[in-house]
Amino acid sequence: MEQYIVSARKYRPATFASVVGQSALTSTLKNAIASKRLAQAYLFCGSRGVGKTSCARIFAKTINCLNPGPDGEACNECDSCKAFNEGNSMNIIELDAASHNGIEDMKSLIEQVQVPPTRGRYRVFIIDEVHMLSTAAFNAFLKTLEEPPSYVIFILATTEKHKIIPTILSRCQIYDFNRITIADMVNHLGHVAEGEGITAEPAALNVIARQADGAMRDALSIFDQVAASCRGNITYDATIANLNVLDSSYYTRLVEAFVKGEVPAALLVFHEIRAKGFDAQFFINGLGQYLRDLMLASSPATLGLLDVPDDVRQQMAAQAAGLKPEFLYAAMGLCNDADLNYRAASSKQLLVEITLIRIAQLLSPPPSKSGQGGGPLKPIARSQAPQATPAATTQSAPAPQQVQPAAPQAVPRAATPAAAAARRPRAAGSAIRVGGLSMQVNKAADTADKAVHRSEPVTAEALSKAWLDYSKAHSAEPAISNAMNKFVPELAPDGRWVVVVDSVVTSNLIGAEFEKLVPYLRDSLRNDDFNLNINISSNGIGPEFWSDTTLLNHMLESPDFAEFYRIFHLTMR
Repeated sequence: MEQYIVSARKYRPATFASVVGQSALTSTLKNAIASKRLAQAYLFCGSRGVGKTSCARIFAKTINCLNPGPDGEACNECDSCKAFNEGNSMNIIELDAASHNGIEDMKSLIEQVQVPPTRGRYRVFIIDEVHMLSTAAFNAFLKTLEEPPSYVIFILATTEKHKIIPTILSRCQIYDFNRITIADMVNHLGHVAEGEGITAEPAALNVIARQADGAMRDALSIFDQVAASCRGNITYDATIANLNVLDSSYYTRLVEAFVKGEVPAALLVFHEIRAKGFDAQFFINGLGQYLRDLMLASSPATLGLLDVPDDVRQQMAAQAAGLKPEFLYAAMGLCNDADLNYRAASSKQLLVEITLIRIAQLLSPPPSKSGQGGGPLKPIARSQAPQATPAATTQSAPAPQQVQPAAPQAVPRAATPAAAAARRPRAAGSAIRVGGLSMQVNKAADTADKAVHRSEPVTAEALSKAWLDYSKAHSAEPAISNAMNKFVPELAPDGRWVVVVDSVVTSNLIGAEFEKLVPYLRDSLRNDDFNLNINISSNGIGPEFWSDTTLLNHMLESPDFAEFYRIFHLTMR
């Protein structure tokens, strides 16, 4: 009986032309051989299964070939090529640095370097996973690597180039291998299937290629596994069942439920997926990947980046055409947040379900929660209190600049709902000053006409009361509440109302509230022209990074923490 050989070995490349997905690199190596411009050391870098060691062997065989062909390939007929193909060439020495990484192993290799080739021109030393060498072994190897005998060539291979010391890198010509594309894998797997007499659906080969994650060796191993299960007929359904892959049709149904805002339908799809035994984190990551693919499919410029069959690409493009990019961005962000929080969640199923509910509300939030979750605002009945849309402005540029975000929503105030609905602020503005430099942040004017333009005089007492009322209403947010209690607006000599703070941190904290705070103050003061500025005291700018003592003192300002600190007799170390 003929011995079975796995596809990864049986179809291992034997020529430069048979290397998958590295055409530019192999062309460079062939040109170097043809022009006899060979370096004394090469470093092949790349992820697993992309052909680093295979290319090293082919390179070693070709430079020793006695009759290379016009295409730069080895002849496979001379004594040197035959010895290589039979695995008994004395001119090619391979060392696995993962298991031979000590200084004694390196000394043994250096001794072998002194032996000239018995047949052929060069002795080639291939050191795989070279980053595993110890520091002592690297140092012992340096001199030999820099000035080897004329007949010696070193080829180092690694998956982690960043772990190799710079003195080694500087002595090598470095070649970075590409991850193998889905299309190249599918083509090669089709060739292997044909050679093995196996029928395979392109969609099934695409699934195998995706599972391989850019590694051809992994793709061939998965191919063997599926082929053994399917008995010579590899179908899409059999492949996803064998590899426990979640069919993209589930994600398609989910997106349809999101678009319609059907929360129950989305939860039922998730329940169906869980019933099939799929892990919840695997599911949420797959959903994020699917949404990413829809984002690429939504634009003709990025459609070609999808590594899927043409028919699937067109289906995704059709589905993406009805989706807004903002929805896809927000949904991807929610999936990413769920993945980040998954490990810490006490109820992982609930975490994923909440994520699905929030995504389903992005395009059609319920009226009582209008705008929450990132969805577009819907009309709010006059009897309902308006919701504020949170926003934060990054305040880092020292030179003046103009920023024009969307018009802010009004904040509820102590007035009748009808009056609150009739009055909307025209603009909200703030200025931040550090020393003599300032940055002006202007909110876009509301285009809606006012029934009455309010312009009552502003007094320090009225402003202080409105300011502290806002702070009291936000007592559940101790950071902003404490900051507002500590710093109260005052009337500057130039007639502007300013709040002077002691640090950029506090400035950013209060400034982030301006979208809600300024409209609230205008309503309370009954003055639509009111503006507020934030000034940072030039002699009170806080440090960018607080010391432990400063941080502790700041935390002790909280009565709850101070009590906790006292009860447990905590101290600074």
